[in-house]
Amino acid sequence: MKECAHVPELPRPEPAALSETCLECVAAGTHPVQLRLCLRCGHVGCCDSSTYRHAGEHFRETGHPVMRSFEPGESWRWCYVDQRLT
Repeated sequence: MKECAHVPELPRPEPAALSETCLECVAAGTHPVQLRLCLRCGHVGCCDSSTYRHAGEHFRETGHPVMRSFEPGESWRWCYVDQRLT
């Protein structure tokens, strides 16, 4: 799979996760569905199948374009700018 133009701009090594779950979901009293890790800053948010879609909200607030799955055994990445797996 070809990388998008945003991947080479990411910090290496990738940032450590700032939490083990979506803290915004915990604060709201909801259960996160499928966690995502921001590859710019380490924020952990829930996916767009969750009630509040905190990973997408993080992108809209910060402009950090690439997240990867934070689920065990998964390593795929999603670029919000290019709207594709990378």
